Amino acid sequence: MAGRDILNKMKEKVGLSSSADTGKGKSKMVKHVTHGYHLVKGKSYHDMEDYVFAQFKNVDDHELGLFAIFDGHLSHEVPDYLRSHLFENILKEPDFWTKTENAIRRAYRVTDKTILEKAVDLGRGGSTAVTAILINCKKLVVANVGDSRAVICKKGVAKQLSIDHEPSKERKLIENRGGFVSTFPGDVPRVDGRLAVARAFGDKSLKEHLSSEPDVSMEIIDDDTEFIILASDGVWKVMSNQEAVDCIKNVKDARAAAKQLNEEALARKSTDDISCIVLREKKMKFLFQFPCCSCFCFVKPKKGKPQEKDTKPKEKDTKPKEQEAKPQEKEAKPKEKEAKETKPIEKEAKDEKKPE
Repeated sequence: MAGRDILNKMKEKVGLSSSADTGKGKSKMVKHVTHGYHLVKGKSYHDMEDYVFAQFKNVDDHELGLFAIFDGHLSHEVPDYLRSHLFENILKEPDFWTKTENAIRRAYRVTDKTILEKAVDLGRGGSTAVTAILINCKKLVVANVGDSRAVICKKGVAKQLSIDHEPSKERKLIENRGGFVSTFPGDVPRVDGRLAVARAFGDKSLKEHLSSEPDVSMEIIDDDTEFIILASDGVWKVMSNQEAVDCIKNVKDARAAAKQLNEEALARKSTDDISCIVLREKKMKFLFQFPCCSCFCFVKPKKGKPQEKDTKPKEKDTKPKEQEAKPQEKEAKPKEKEAKETKPIEKEAKDEKKPE
């Protein structure tokens, strides 16, 4: 057994998923984006059922940031399968680059169909999912089923990019499929009295009344974008979108931000498994250099005004000096006149000598 397998077995024994409980990475684009993630085991009796995926990779000369939270229920096999196969299925779609939203919807359906076919091996459980694909650090495509959520912060303001698929909001769709939504006192609404989300992967016994159709949205990453949060409902049960944004807005390191958000959720008495990914755009300060002379040696520009502007006043200063030189030349001309005036004096001296 390899060392990595031994480590994964140890994690499973203490209640962690086989995925790492913390990590970070960064893009290689000029527009620098870093990511960090952190997972915390909840207080429930079962093993850790939250899984994350966070990776930058180059595909067809494009850089893709692939990020996801998979929050399993009744077993960890389904979220583990999603972590290994969902993005692979999305990128296999032939029209991913031309019709990205359609490709994602189709890949979600294909993946869910495979999970149902493998129910004997994957168990009777299921999983929610929120996926985010960052294309060349310029465009973000978010898709989700269930109640794991994606939130973006622009100029300090939180904006939800995903939709929580709650049974109470999709009661008619569930009833049209032959199911019902229970509303017992002291409990959240549930599909057929069992599941607290209206859309999910897997859950073969409830699939007739459930959907795996994702909601998909697109967001442009501009200069106002500060960071993005993907998190399981262990976070959102105890804080609002804006509270989550305010909690980490001053934390510059993405992994430290994810950890702080999880710790805040625990401080607010969240008992569920908690997983969080934070993407933060790092404002890059580029150092432009200018040649200082004909030898093309380079010097750092001074703070404030660019180097080119600093040279202009120096050129203007040289003009007055040239103008000052001209009056000196003019002053030299009167001296020449004085020299001419001395000639008549010399003649007068000669005339005075003649009478002798």
